[in-house]
Amino acid sequence: MKKILITSFTILTALTLQAQVTVNPELKNLIGQSFGYFPKVKEIQNTVITAEEKVSLTQLNRFPELTGNAQYAFVEPKIVLPLNGQNFQFAPVNNLSGSLNASYALFDFGRLQANVDRSKDDLQYAKHNVEYVKAQLAFQVATIYYNIVYLQKAISIQDSVLSFLNDNKVIIESQLKNGTALRIDLLNIQASIDNEENHKIDLKNALQKQINLLDYSTGSKQSNGKIFDFDVTLTDAGNALGLAQTNNLDFLLAKDKIKQAESDLAIVKLADKPTVGVQAAAGIKNGYVPYVNDLRFNYMAGVSLSIPIYNGGKNKQQQKLQQNIIKQNQMAVETLSSNYKKDIEQALTDVASNLERIKNTVGQIESAKAAQVLAMNRLKSGTATNLEITNASTNVQRAALTKLQYEFQLCLAKLELTRLMGYQYW
Repeated sequence: MKKILITSFTILTALTLQAQVTVNPELKNLIGQSFGYFPKVKEIQNTVITAEEKVSLTQLNRFPELTGNAQYAFVEPKIVLPLNGQNFQFAPVNNLSGSLNASYALFDFGRLQANVDRSKDDLQYAKHNVEYVKAQLAFQVATIYYNIVYLQKAISIQDSVLSFLNDNKVIIESQLKNGTALRIDLLNIQASIDNEENHKIDLKNALQKQINLLDYSTGSKQSNGKIFDFDVTLTDAGNALGLAQTNNLDFLLAKDKIKQAESDLAIVKLADKPTVGVQAAAGIKNGYVPYVNDLRFNYMAGVSLSIPIYNGGKNKQQQKLQQNIIKQNQMAVETLSSNYKKDIEQALTDVASNLERIKNTVGQIESAKAAQVLAMNRLKSGTATNLEITNASTNVQRAALTKLQYEFQLCLAKLELTRLMGYQYW
């Protein structure tokens, strides 16, 4: 009943955590696709199979061991003694024997079970390591996905800037024909267009690199994301750290290492316990007097007791070593908690600051667009200079890109916070 309640609580907790994260189906699909495509996942998954085989191998020590032996030996000189006037042979020259031997550890005082438990600890560590690699890969795919969204939006902003400059170029060309503009104005705006075209090329190059990374991680070059739609329910740093300590794979792996060290200590403590075993053998051999050359059936059975008495204190020293390893791993968890507390606080700060920045950019964009429209009208009326047009265009672009960057940084901060808290949003 207790196991059922624990399982139910675990499932409910997992569902609650998933409900606190919003992620679009396409990103989920790409992450799931990466798990089956990325070679590192397959490599780590094979360690689980290896650990399972190790558990099975250790458990096989519960069974008795059977061995078959066959032996031939030629012995000279022949062992004979004079008896009643005749030479009597006490041992054969050609010694033959064959036997089936069995041995079984009757009582090992917990040694076998301790080793089985240690193998199961390794298996649990391997499983958590697979989940850790998946979590890292999911974060990588999500980061690439939203990098692509950012670059596509940045290119769209760049296209609007180029459209605006090209429209102004047409106006200046018309004014140049009418004698109301100078050729230097046309050259200046063309230089601005060329500069923005180069910036667009840089953005497209960066976009292609992200698409290549997406293909490397998932085997797909298709991404249809348009907005920064990843979201997570925010909480304070204390609650976030508690969630991380429960769900983040870094903590689970660190706790697994403690468990492995504790199991090693349990094995070492059993090293000074006795072992009770049974042996049996049955077979045929020659050498039995008086008919030393005849093969005869023979058998034996017995019980053995092995008691460790003295090993120079190595066992006690080994126990001290294992206790120190446990302490070291426990200290590593404390260090991990300290680092995660810092990172969570930083992520929450990034979320809050970017939300505030996005609010502040709304007015900047509206003002820049109004100034751009005014400069455009002044250009049409012949009262604006090329510098005014360029500045107006630059200000709109800068404001739009600034807002886009803050939205992108907000999305990455939420992704980082989600990663730190250990949410499996995929």
